[in-house]
Amino acid sequence: MNTDYNPMNAVNSSDLEYSGPVYDGELVDGGPPTRHAPPRGRFADWWQRSPRVPAWLKSKRQAVQALKDAVVAVLRSPWRYLGAVARGVVACLRWWRQWVIVRDYREAAEEATKLADKFTEIRALTLFRWKVTGVVLVAATSAGIVGYVLDGERPLWIAAVVFSAALAILGRRKDGSPGRKPSLAGPRTLTWTMDSQVLVDAFRDAKLIGKDESLRLVERATRVGDGWAITVDLPATRKAVDVIKHREALASALAVDEIQLMVERVRGNGGHAGRVAMWVADDDPYSSPPLRTPLLRVQQWDTWRPVPFGRDARDRKIDLPLVWTSLLIGAIPRQGKTFAARLAAAGPILDPFARVYVADFKAGKDWDAAAQVAYRFNSGDEADDVLLLKDWLVELVGEVQRRYRRMRELDDATCPESKVTPEMSRDRQLNMPVTAIFIDEVQVPLEDRTPVAVEGKKLTAGEYIGELLTWLAKKAPAAGVILALATQRPDSKTIPSGLRAVLGSRFALRVMDWRDSNIILGEQMNTRGFDSSRLLASHKGVGILRPDGETEAGAETIAMTVRTYFMPNDDWQEICQRGRALREAAGTLAGHAAGQDTEPVLDDAAVRAIGAGAERSRSGWSSAELPEPLASVAEYLGGDLDLDGREFVPTAELTEALDMEPSLFARQMGELGCRPTRHRIPDDDGEVRRVRGYLTADIHAAIERTSADEISATPHPDTDQS
Repeated sequence: MNTDYNPMNAVNSSDLEYSGPVYDGELVDGGPPTRHAPPRGRFADWWQRSPRVPAWLKSKRQAVQALKDAVVAVLRSPWRYLGAVARGVVACLRWWRQWVIVRDYREAAEEATKLADKFTEIRALTLFRWKVTGVVLVAATSAGIVGYVLDGERPLWIAAVVFSAALAILGRRKDGSPGRKPSLAGPRTLTWTMDSQVLVDAFRDAKLIGKDESLRLVERATRVGDGWAITVDLPATRKAVDVIKHREALASALAVDEIQLMVERVRGNGGHAGRVAMWVADDDPYSSPPLRTPLLRVQQWDTWRPVPFGRDARDRKIDLPLVWTSLLIGAIPRQGKTFAARLAAAGPILDPFARVYVADFKAGKDWDAAAQVAYRFNSGDEADDVLLLKDWLVELVGEVQRRYRRMRELDDATCPESKVTPEMSRDRQLNMPVTAIFIDEVQVPLEDRTPVAVEGKKLTAGEYIGELLTWLAKKAPAAGVILALATQRPDSKTIPSGLRAVLGSRFALRVMDWRDSNIILGEQMNTRGFDSSRLLASHKGVGILRPDGETEAGAETIAMTVRTYFMPNDDWQEICQRGRALREAAGTLAGHAAGQDTEPVLDDAAVRAIGAGAERSRSGWSSAELPEPLASVAEYLGGDLDLDGREFVPTAELTEALDMEPSLFARQMGELGCRPTRHRIPDDDGEVRRVRGYLTADIHAAIERTSADEISATPHPDTDQS
């Protein structure tokens, strides 16, 4: 370290004042200072980590549950003792009967086919044992009388206690307990909360562990809400995902409905691949009336906060994140799809700084109350309504592009990343409010066949809207635009695979088939234990939520069954009226709600960009130019032929959809250069099996090859045809 002061470094020494030595050194990070934990802290750390300390002494909740179990065991002990004595009496009588009739000797003679020769000996031995029994009874009775005469009742009580204790030991419950198996067993009940052996037997019956394997208790059974929770470790090499996959079999072994059983893998610092957390409800958790939405009790909401969406079976509050993601809601009619979409919309409506778009293609009155707060609003299912939505989406595409250009010009303090922040969304000068667009019955515009011209190319309105929605779902969330789609036809033909792949949050209410459930939630979700086609028809508003963000159930939770809050039309109208009042007070009421039904501002650059993307996704071919059945296959698969679409489609699915005879279909496809192959897919039960079908890559190659042949065979307009 240099401490010398050099006056030659000064420009004018008369203007400088010497302030002491200047130190020249290097800052070395030696790590945090070592601190010795106080003795009490070291003891507490050892107490929590030591395997010698039982788990119920490490947690207050576990200790309370252990105390409750001890009290219950003490209260039940007299009845358990009497039951053990009764079983001991039965076992003792059964053993005495086998002994007095010389059962072992008789069976040995029968096996040796010498029962007739040994009959006399067996008869004599039987009579002798009857005599021994009589002598023992007489001796015991005499001893009791003598004891009573000499010392009163005390000897009798002592003998009764000793004898009953021996019978209780003989009749205690254990594996292989004495007694014949009943020909018709009694009803199975959920008794594992008091007898852990029942839980182990259930895992064995469900074939989740072997006969010689057992479970390791991590946390004892405790009361959580209206049910019991327990955490166990599976044997080595057994995986928690298999338990989740076979949840239905485990529920059957536990004698409960699968809707009452929740099985989750414990992840993070306290979990591993073989640790399972279970919760079993006392009864159907969704049989009670639904709860009203808590948004009725708030005056204002912040869209940046997750919206209260519902509660799971354990009555945990489940919130739905909206910002920086998008949402897909799917269900068959009358299952609560619109109610769920309105719950998601209630958050932005109660935020005066948020902008709301609503397109209701149901053409009912479910969304009419939102007209008083919406920046853009339309209700109808005609072709003009579809074209109006198309213009909205083009306007939003241009808005998103302008926001990205504006964010590049902002300093890092205002915009640290290429994302809209809460402060930016409320800045009137920047004009980047959080914008949420809700489209109900989105299958209507996506299936519309109205021709539209994009960059001189003819497309259907449905195809173009699909491309616009896909672009917005990919790029718009970071710019503060939320996309929420609801449909009652969640099939691969209605919603393109490229669009489904970029929708972050999914909510699947009851559907008719596991394939529809997978279309909403994602591929292979039914094999992971999440299949909305298994939901009960009586459970309105109950669905499987796959959130794009952290919820009360944990950040590691893949999906969960949720019952949405109840928000009837009266509550919905009240929330919309409150949202309008908030916007009027903040001066943010604009667009349709303010009577400013101006035409959408269309950006030519956006039209060109999306139009080019639409043409690229079609790869230059049209189904009208293809021979059959390739044209019908291309029209049926649609966006599934894209690079991010399906990999394989079974032959049975194609022949059923096109109503063709399988052998004729296979021959015609073979003539077009597309050969079938075998591929593994999950069936209705989640089991993987090999089926015959076509790779979409092969179909796409056949389409490209056929299109190229058609183009080469078409004469050029300038060619002399004479």
